[in-house]
Formats: sequence, structure tokens, C-alpha cells
Amino acid sequence: MVAALELYFDTDATRRIRVLWDALESEGVQSLRSMLGQRHRPHVSLAVAPRLDPDEVAEALSGTVVAPPLPLSFQYAGQFVGRVLWLGPSPTPELLAHQAMVHERLTWAGVPVSELYRPGRWVPHCTLSMRVPNALMAAAVRRCLEVLPVEATVVGAAVVDYARDIARPLGP
Repeated sequence: MVAALELYFDTDATRRIRVLWDALESEGVQSLRSMLGQRHRPHVSLAVAPRLDPDEVAEALSGTVVAPPLPLSFQYAGQFVGRVLWLGPSPTPELLAHQAMVHERLTWAGVPVSELYRPGRWVPHCTLSMRVPNALMAAAVRRCLEVLPVEATVVGAAVVDYARDIARPLGP
């Protein structure tokens, strides 16, 4: 299990992604909706690591706006190795600059972050399912394409580590 610094979306975008989670579940694809006691919220992770200390993260990011009202436009569905299905927001200069600033602040403070979340390697995404069965992938992607585009605005952020039962909201 990993810990993450997550950005959360406005009510309408959150609802639309949860409806998509439910549609995937009804087709036999386990979504984030049913994982970990339904504690997941639709989100984009800015940083992940095996463990994140919420106090260290908060201190590293003090004085910054962690969750600026960034507009996100989810325009496509994607897959990572291991049959991970996700929605991708257009990688705007503002989104990429914000993630780079967060990464720089965390790195400068000595907070370890996965190499996959280094600026230039990071792929912004909202995970839908962690392991889509091969036989269901085409149908799952079609279901995603039926709901796109999804327009969202970032409204909040938190450091989460479900293995350690941590979900600490971060300030503005």
C-alpha cells in the first residue's frame, strides 16, 4: 500500500466519477469505490510514497496553496501496466507547474516521493480501477469514453495512508 498527497474535486465532478465507479462495478470491474471500505474519494495524486508523514508534508508545504482552484478537464481514458484504468486530465501548464512546485518543496524538505511522480515523469490521472480483468478491459474503456469529458475544479487536498488509517486534510 502507498501513501499519497491527493487533490479532490468539486461536488459535480466527484459525483460523476462515483457514478462511473458504480457503472464499472455493475459490469464486474472492481473500482476504487469498493476498495478499502469505500474510503477512497475521486482524486489526482501529486505525490506518492510507501509512507508519508502528514506533519512533514504539511510543514514542507507551509505557506503554499496546496489545493488551488485549478480547472481540470478529463479528456481521455488510459491504462498503466497491471491493468490499472484511469481518466486523464489535460496536462495544462498550471497543473504541471503546481505538481512540480509540490514535488520541489517535498524533495527540499527530505520527504521521499516515488520516482514516477517526479516532474517530467508524472502522468496526471484519476484512478478508476487497480486491476481490470483482461476480458473486461475493452468494455471498461468504452464505459469511460461514454462519460467524457468530465470538467472538474480542485477544491481540497489531503495526505492519505489507508494502511495506517491516516487522512489529514491540508490547508488552502
